Amino acid sequence: MKQGPKNLITDVEGLLVGNAHDAGLRSGVSVLTGARPFTAGLHVMGGAPGTRESDLLAPDRLVQQVDALVLSGGSAFGLAACDGVMAGLRAQGRGFAVGEQRVPIVPGAILFDLLNGGDKDWQENPYAGLGLEALQAANDRFALGSVGAGFGAMTGTLKGGLGSASAVLDSGLTVGALVAVNALGAVNVDESAQFWAAPWEIGAEFGGLGAAPAYDSHFEPEPAKRAGEATTIAIIATDAALDQAQVTRIATAAHDGMARAIHPSHSLLDGDLVFGAAIGAKELADPLRDMFQLGHAAACVLARAIARAIYEAKAMPGDLQPCWHDLHETSTRVAR
Repeated sequence: MKQGPKNLITDVEGLLVGNAHDAGLRSGVSVLTGARPFTAGLHVMGGAPGTRESDLLAPDRLVQQVDALVLSGGSAFGLAACDGVMAGLRAQGRGFAVGEQRVPIVPGAILFDLLNGGDKDWQENPYAGLGLEALQAANDRFALGSVGAGFGAMTGTLKGGLGSASAVLDSGLTVGALVAVNALGAVNVDESAQFWAAPWEIGAEFGGLGAAPAYDSHFEPEPAKRAGEATTIAIIATDAALDQAQVTRIATAAHDGMARAIHPSHSLLDGDLVFGAAIGAKELADPLRDMFQLGHAAACVLARAIARAIYEAKAMPGDLQPCWHDLHETSTRVAR
């Protein structure tokens, strides 16, 4: 496999991503949408998830496609971002037709960033407005790091962020990932510059530093956050024509990438989950082979996107954690 032209989830042609954040709030929203509805699924492995419309994504439900997927900060308050996205889509005439009415289908997931030092003393929930702003900013090119849902994210050791990556397979199918990394675990190995995801890096997309030379396999980590304060939320997308069961299987396989890139992951204290999205542009030529390769690619792409989120994070006044570049400027100069 090779990187897509932009190395973003929007290399899956037809998909767009919009980001919005509030610097004072130290939180934000990311929205994935497209010109038309797409098939979506979901798989949850963390012990503390926060979701909206998640039950709708089971293969036996009435609605098989969605109009957008939302990743948001703000803990449960952030689920209101879906309200803003729904309002914007409804104004565009989008949504599931029920008589003369249109009901936009907008599942979402949240991460906890309420204790990151931002001003949370608001009287009116700001996330609906951020959701609408993110939808209106949707484009095929977007920034990574300290933006959108990753704006106020943290990890067990370093500042978190928003990441994305893509891969084009020999079959011609494209797979992309979008992820907001707010993990309890660490994305870098011990205190080194190297990322756990290094074996899956393509080129120097997160520094090109290679794998760490050694790791203490007997190390027993202590949680750096309290229950409910963490979570990594992601979307895996493809241009393949998949049904809801198949796209859920791809989302399930992508969790391997999260486990490769974050140590530890999927804890009781995290709300780790992966949405799957398939726009249906390309039929599977060999369903068994293609599904096997799509699952593998999903895991690889998500691991890379997670490392890119931390690599692209930028320092800001009031940060409670250092960003990767603050600690590893020498390594960065060598890599460049």
